[in-house]
Amino acid sequence: MSSQLFDAIDALAKEKGIEKETLLEALEAALISAYKKNFQSATNVRVELNEDKGSMQLFSRKTVVEEVEDEQQEVNLEEAQSLDPNYELGDVIEVKVTPKDFGRIAAQAAKQVVTQRVREAERGVIYHEYIDREEDVMTGIIQRHDSRFVYVDLGKIEAKLPLSEQMSNEQYHAHDRIKVYVTKVENTNKGPQILISRSHPGLLVRLFEMEVPEIYDGVVEIKSVAREAGDRSKIAVHAEDPEIDPVGSCVGQKGQRVQAIVDELNGEKIDIVEWSEDPTVYVSNALSPSKVIDVILDEDERATTVIVPDYQLSLAIGKRGQNARLAAKLTGWKIDIKSESEALEEGILNETDTYSDMEEDLFE
Repeated sequence: MSSQLFDAIDALAKEKGIEKETLLEALEAALISAYKKNFQSATNVRVELNEDKGSMQLFSRKTVVEEVEDEQQEVNLEEAQSLDPNYELGDVIEVKVTPKDFGRIAAQAAKQVVTQRVREAERGVIYHEYIDREEDVMTGIIQRHDSRFVYVDLGKIEAKLPLSEQMSNEQYHAHDRIKVYVTKVENTNKGPQILISRSHPGLLVRLFEMEVPEIYDGVVEIKSVAREAGDRSKIAVHAEDPEIDPVGSCVGQKGQRVQAIVDELNGEKIDIVEWSEDPTVYVSNALSPSKVIDVILDEDERATTVIVPDYQLSLAIGKRGQNARLAAKLTGWKIDIKSESEALEEGILNETDTYSDMEEDLFE
């Protein structure tokens, strides 16, 4: 075994970013496999590698016996004592079994096994690099797409964007740059697999963290997110410091911060509302941009009846019920919306509590 092989392994380890010991272990396994295969040996073999001398030796473990019945497993006492007079019957010794022409056979076998181990080690390196990116946003380049997936190059690996995680208002073209949310990193038999999303609520959270320093620093907290990807989302924010405006921080000067996120999500509308521990206030805020007259709570059912001005009813409900649906998801409360007229007819609302009398109310 020449020193060139050790030099090659050293260079390979540096090039691939793999621990040298991993490759040497692979080499040892390859040599043992080649010895057993080419010399019909089933003995317990150990390999001794000497990088300084650029050599290798094979040793077989054999039991010292009086009469040898299996040469692969046993050695007689006389031969054992010729190596060391202290050996006795029953001792296990190591006998050098390196064949003279083993170098050529070993090199051939080692190449195949080491190549396989290198591939496995590379997969391991990639997996450990990307497992830390779960639930994070990464930027990639679209490579291609088929009926099931959009394939996105994330640098060292190609990730899959399933159809169910794509946004309905987007078209995906090869070579386009795109931000994606990493939902899952798996280490499979075929190597690391990364699943990504454009529709996950986590993408919205991470984008706000990237655009709003107050959120990244923890001064403003995202309490809840409700999202219908590609169409509309609601996000509830809160700041412990009363001097800080959490909604204004997210909107940014002239709306620049939220607009950057809207642009990234291809025009998806985003309602930013202030969270409150008071469900009456929280539900009212969540129905933004509609005005609310009153919120009646049923704590046992975790349900609310929300009364809005007649002219605000369609706005409160939203197109195909979207505004109300997102508000319910955001708050965790069931929401039944009634118009002012309907509430008066049912006796839920007193005439003195109509919207015209409450323009200065908290919910305006």
